[in-house]
Amino acid sequence: MKLLVPIKRVIDYNVKPRVKADGSGVDLANVKMSMNPFDEIAVEEALRLREKGVASEVVVVSIGPAKAQETLRTGLAMGADRAILIQTDDEVEPLGVAKLLAKVQEEEQAGLIILGKQAIDDDSNQTGQMLAALLGRPQGTFASKVEVSGDAVAVTREVDGGLETVSLTLPAIVTTDLRLNEPRYASLPNIMKAKSKPLATKTPADYGVDVSPRLATLKVVEPPKRSAGVKVADVDELVAKLKAMGVAA
Repeated sequence: MKLLVPIKRVIDYNVKPRVKADGSGVDLANVKMSMNPFDEIAVEEALRLREKGVASEVVVVSIGPAKAQETLRTGLAMGADRAILIQTDDEVEPLGVAKLLAKVQEEEQAGLIILGKQAIDDDSNQTGQMLAALLGRPQGTFASKVEVSGDAVAVTREVDGGLETVSLTLPAIVTTDLRLNEPRYASLPNIMKAKSKPLATKTPADYGVDVSPRLATLKVVEPPKRSAGVKVADVDELVAKLKAMGVAA
């Protein structure tokens, strides 16, 4: 079985984003970029399934600028077999990403598509669900455990008050949550090997997909700074202040 893992190039999670002076978006100039953390978990899970003998090939795919090759090489260094870059300098919205991935799936015919539940740059949490709808395939979201058996996959996720497990008939789509696994680090020998692994470059036009934006960003602003707290001497003063704020009855 083949596994398809979409990955996204985002601002590194250790970096504090800066908003552009004109409020048109986030400043990406000279900012460290890396693989979306949830996608790292997806790659790791795919590799573990291959190591268990469930899968025979892991293919990583990314949609973005030429520099996204670096992110794909990271996936290859972790252990993926080959990569596909759908190159575009335009920002592609979740629906456009899902349409492109649907076309890739038509070519690859993967038994299981594993992707992060969301990207940390826009937190849309939409691509996996949209992809499942476009393909007409079952989906298991926010997975904290994935077990493949025969032509089905059992996906466990955390819900209020416990765990929920669903059984999906393959091929299926699974989105990963943080507790699914701990991604491995790429070793130096594997980083060197990744340079020679196949990486195909395509464009949205190759798949006949229109990725024109359907949404317009009106303004991006930083969240307001939290004001300093106030110390009170006793409960009576606390209640008085709360009443003055209209909080306490």
